[in-house]
Amino acid sequence: MLKRRSLLGMAVALSLLPGMAQAQSNVVIFAAASLKNALDEIATSWSKDTGKPAPKISYAASSALAKQMEQGAPADMFISADLDWMDYVQGKNLIKNDTRFNLLGNKIVIIAPKDSKIANLALKGDDLAKALAGGKLSMANVDAVPAGKYGKAALEKLGAWSPVKGSIAQAENVRAALLLVARGEAPLGIVYSTDAAAEPNVKIVATFPEDSHPPIIYPAALTKDSNNADAKAFLDLLRSGKARTAFEKQGFTVLVKSNSST
Repeated sequence: MLKRRSLLGMAVALSLLPGMAQAQSNVVIFAAASLKNALDEIATSWSKDTGKPAPKISYAASSALAKQMEQGAPADMFISADLDWMDYVQGKNLIKNDTRFNLLGNKIVIIAPKDSKIANLALKGDDLAKALAGGKLSMANVDAVPAGKYGKAALEKLGAWSPVKGSIAQAENVRAALLLVARGEAPLGIVYSTDAAAEPNVKIVATFPEDSHPPIIYPAALTKDSNNADAKAFLDLLRSGKARTAFEKQGFTVLVKSNSST
């Protein structure tokens, strides 16, 4: 009986090997939350075109993903929403430096629920505080998350931070900040323009001048410990004309020259 059970267990284990091998072949990507719509489309298309398993993509704040990588979380690729967190993981020797490049640019905007009476909002001084009318300004964490850091820098440059700093509702990432406004739980929020475009329940009421904050740049790189050949192929795909189309459809500015027209 014991021998039969042992053989049965071995048979079950062997039957799982193909599935396990397939799971192990998935490209694992850590990506800034704001990339979800565009990157999901690119990943689905890549899987359909190649017949390979779709990449497993973990979306979160760049700060959270960088810390997870530092703690040993396995990933093949990291796409950050700012240079600082990519510099951080590079400084920890967690990426392959020669694979790093600047992929995308973006803008930050102020959003309101789509039925808000606010249409065009001034950004200087206490104009924003007056528009909040005692409500909360939804932002990603202003000390760590790129969208929050960009937003705080812009508000400081425009002299609008001090009047609103006591009214900030800080979220764990930019998509969470977006959701607070979309649900009507905050009258205004600061997100990327691409996030606003992806959410039908909000509208843009102001766009920050580009010189009011550091340039918004999304760098990408393979991780140091990645040995998945498909990861390099997918990283190359991000430079392609097909990826460019998907990114631009969501409102990103593509910074890298396309390596093909496909």
